[in-house]
Amino acid sequence: MRYYKHLTVIVGVIAALLLATGCRDSRTIPMVDGRPQVTIMVGGLEKVIYLPAMLAQRLGLFEKNDIDVKLLGEQSGASAETALLTGDVQAVVGFYDHTIDLQAKEQCLTSVVQFADVPGEVELVSKQDAETITSAAGLRGKNLGVTSLGSSTDFLTQALTGQEGMSTADYTRVKVGAGQTFIAGMNHNGIDAGMTTDPTVAQMVNSGDAKILVDMRTEEGTRAALGGLYPASSLYMRCDTVDAHPDIVRKLAAAFVQTLQWIKTHTPLEIAEKMPPQYASAGKDLYVQSIRDSIGMFNGDGLMKPEGAENVLNILGKYSKNVKPVRDRIKLSDTYTTRFVEQALRSSQQ
Repeated sequence: MRYYKHLTVIVGVIAALLLATGCRDSRTIPMVDGRPQVTIMVGGLEKVIYLPAMLAQRLGLFEKNDIDVKLLGEQSGASAETALLTGDVQAVVGFYDHTIDLQAKEQCLTSVVQFADVPGEVELVSKQDAETITSAAGLRGKNLGVTSLGSSTDFLTQALTGQEGMSTADYTRVKVGAGQTFIAGMNHNGIDAGMTTDPTVAQMVNSGDAKILVDMRTEEGTRAALGGLYPASSLYMRCDTVDAHPDIVRKLAAAFVQTLQWIKTHTPLEIAEKMPPQYASAGKDLYVQSIRDSIGMFNGDGLMKPEGAENVLNILGKYSKNVKPVRDRIKLSDTYTTRFVEQALRSSQQ
């Protein structure tokens, strides 16, 4: 009898654990009154490179497509991908390169909407170092700011310096996050240069605290810095979630494609006025400028350019410690899909 009591307790504990972990399984998307409840983590809600996430919500396009979306902010793309893998969220708005890096670790993530063909990132140099650091070659021996180790800014920093024959032994990568923590790191001599985005770029350049060394907000600047396109901002999900819920993914894709199309037909001022007021905390004019400087990065249709995906793989194959050993085994076709975006584009033309 005592044996069966113990067995009952053990079975109960296991069942509770399975129930708890099941609630954290990103393949399981909750429904309320027939509407999907999707949580998306964004690698910096206030960053212009990820603007389509909040803009879609502010325009009511999730609701229009019969889906409820909760947006969570996280400054590091590496942390966002962890939340996706642990099942805390069902999708991430972050850089496409994480799908390749994770496949090298035998995890399947896929981009379902590609917002941009370029990173939208800028390598800034502090005003104290601007006279001595005039090209990427001058970054040797310096403290370089990245969002976090293993983040997309880390990959891009390695690619940028790698073009000059450097490895990570030739400089120090410093985790400085984004926004105010990045600004503090540069203004207090924590870093000599660093990778960041608007509106931080506009704020630091306008104040005279930094100068632009490398600008990857345009196709021209990206090709010059990285030898080709580097598709970045995207909506990516676990492959098994996409396979299990194609109709929900279709609704998400439609909302984001409609948002990208809306961006192409409106001015930076009109876009800024749709965003939360706190995003313009450094001044409305500066925020509008930051959108104007970066808005050209968005592709307007959500489609991945195969040339860009290939270049990302080439770069990670050289500079990612995860991808480099298995570069020839990476299957790019698993890292992105265009079928949901193509459906959305066809619907918008009808």
